[in-house]
Amino acid sequence: MRKINRLAAAFAILGLLYFAAMQMAAMKMNAKRVLSAPAELDHPQETHLRNLRQLTFGGENAEAYFSADDRRLIFQAHRGEGNCDQIYIMDREGDSPQMVSTGTGRTTCAYFFPDGQRILYASTHLGSAACPPPPDYSRGYVWPLEKTYDLFTAKPDGSDLQRLTATPGYDAEATISRDGNKIVFTSVRDGDLELYSMDADGENVKRLTHETGYDGGAFYSADGSQIVYRAHHPTDPQEIEDYRALLQEGLIRPNQLELFVMDADGGNKRQITRNGAANFGPFFHPDGKRIIFSSNLADPRGRNFDLYLINADGSGLERITYDDNFDGFPMFTSDGKQLVFASNRNAQQQGDTNIFIADWID
Repeated sequence: MRKINRLAAAFAILGLLYFAAMQMAAMKMNAKRVLSAPAELDHPQETHLRNLRQLTFGGENAEAYFSADDRRLIFQAHRGEGNCDQIYIMDREGDSPQMVSTGTGRTTCAYFFPDGQRILYASTHLGSAACPPPPDYSRGYVWPLEKTYDLFTAKPDGSDLQRLTATPGYDAEATISRDGNKIVFTSVRDGDLELYSMDADGENVKRLTHETGYDGGAFYSADGSQIVYRAHHPTDPQEIEDYRALLQEGLIRPNQLELFVMDADGGNKRQITRNGAANFGPFFHPDGKRIIFSSNLADPRGRNFDLYLINADGSGLERITYDDNFDGFPMFTSDGKQLVFASNRNAQQQGDTNIFIADWID
């Protein structure tokens, strides 16, 4: 009888602990739910977005891209002073984020292989475990092109890390075709910032662009037949000299970036924006006929970026977001029903960039 009483008491304690745990979990979920939908997230002009939710809360989180089954997101985040961007994976509700990069060096531009069995990202960790120093902004706003960036693949938990590129200089900004056969990336291996494609195992590298200037940030269309990318091709001799001088220092000035589309083999290049702004982060709608991207074209000061939609032939430009803060790095789900993007809206601290997801309304 005493044994039964002891068991009953033990089960009662476990029940109380379980109830308390459930209460704490519910409180956390409710707190997150309250944070994820404040009134200031909604803008009446954003008619293509509905049910906007915030997935991360604090720090610098960006470039969140769906797995092919749309169940997970891979993204880069900078959390804590003195830390570099590292790669994380979380589910599409923003739960269970886990760091999957090495935790050393700086990382960027992560992407899932379509089968979900491996991930791809760029990292400087072989050059040094420390963060690369920030660029010298005395020459204006510039992006650093770390020469120790190389491309790596790994399992989704970060294990089985394999190096794909080993050429000197910058190799980064890589994404994968939906069939998993091809990778497109930016490299300085031939002396200029050009786009290249290669097989998923790093073999059969092919140069796709040849114009003087920067070509990067490329994505395949859903059927793999086209590539959309950002580029700056200076033509004025002084601009070309400035571009090449900065490139020698591992820098680029991204003040003007136009969008281009080409066939997957590098043929049939055509420019689709001509607004003189900084246009970046282009991504094809699953229908292959439209492209969503980020631009500062509506801000005379060039500081605020919003999302825009444009037809693949350059017609039909439409503004999508209207927040007074940065919106960028958009990506559709494979069915086109939802959109994920990064934004400074609802920042808890100045400089916070978070990941948001919304239902897409055509």
